[in-house]
Amino acid sequence: MKKHNFSAGPCILPQEVFQKSAEAILDFNGMGLSILEISHRSKDFIAVMDEARAIVKRLMNLNDDYDVLFLGGGASLQFAMVPFNLMKENGKAAYLDSGNWAANAIKEAKKLGTVDVIGSSKEENYSFIPKIEEVGAEYDYFHCTSNNTIYGTQIKDFPKVNTLMVSDMSSDIFSRVIDYSKFDLIYAGAQKNMGPAGTTLVVVKKEILGKSGRIIPSYLDYAQHVAKESMFNTPPVFAVYASLLTLQWLENNGGIAAAEERNIAKAKLLYDEIDRNPLFECFCVPEDRSLMNVSFKITDESKKEAFDNAWKAAGINGLNGHRSLGGYRASLYNALPIESVQVLVDVMKSI
Repeated sequence: MKKHNFSAGPCILPQEVFQKSAEAILDFNGMGLSILEISHRSKDFIAVMDEARAIVKRLMNLNDDYDVLFLGGGASLQFAMVPFNLMKENGKAAYLDSGNWAANAIKEAKKLGTVDVIGSSKEENYSFIPKIEEVGAEYDYFHCTSNNTIYGTQIKDFPKVNTLMVSDMSSDIFSRVIDYSKFDLIYAGAQKNMGPAGTTLVVVKKEILGKSGRIIPSYLDYAQHVAKESMFNTPPVFAVYASLLTLQWLENNGGIAAAEERNIAKAKLLYDEIDRNPLFECFCVPEDRSLMNVSFKITDESKKEAFDNAWKAAGINGLNGHRSLGGYRASLYNALPIESVQVLVDVMKSI
């Protein structure tokens, strides 16, 4: 039976990425060696890293003012790396609290300095994006999470920012057309829309580095990674390679603009059914609904068992909601075909 993978991360990837990755595990570039065992200093892998970094800038339409890094540690490491590099010792940063991961970023930043939470929806169970019109220049930087995977909310319009702008884009990067040049630093765990678990993308404007006045542990210093071209230590070789394949697939299929069109169509199909069908409702307000993660619940618990049995019988995987919220979550990442969404909608109509 064909599986329909709605997992939130690690998530669905294009089939051709699996195929090419599998071939590379057995024999990479005709070398007679696996991608898992070649030196990260070999010309073959350096070419992978160089192209992965270049394709990110092409897709984002960024110039050489920016550098691209592929690091380990996940987005959670970035919660500490950002304030280490950007928050001055006697300065302060502004954060938007829009979900669990935003709250975790705030927690880490508070260990290094003053944090002003300038907007929060925590008291309303993160059911909406706090609206911020403008962020002042008194802050060293402003940090936001563009898409909240657990709660199914997404920032549609970013505020005017008069300082450095930082965003965790782990779950919606490369999914919609935005002006990436508005941001001074972007980070994203690969496993939600870009590749397998194991690497984290960081896109940083080079001129902002080295100005915090802090003594930064070497591995936490972006400037060290820039100088070493993401080779400060042995990088996550396989995860970078599979991410490159995913980015090539995206570029070859119309880039971000085409992906956004597909994602809008998928999200509309599912949200229309949720709005039409009284058996289901979203956790968040309509104006902040995410294109990537549709979090919803069943309104009649007596129908839950029937619904669960039906979607599992239809070959649907990964639909259960996050443990902190419950309900259901359908993740509609770039590689998910609209046919899978139609299968879910048909199941919802049948209950």
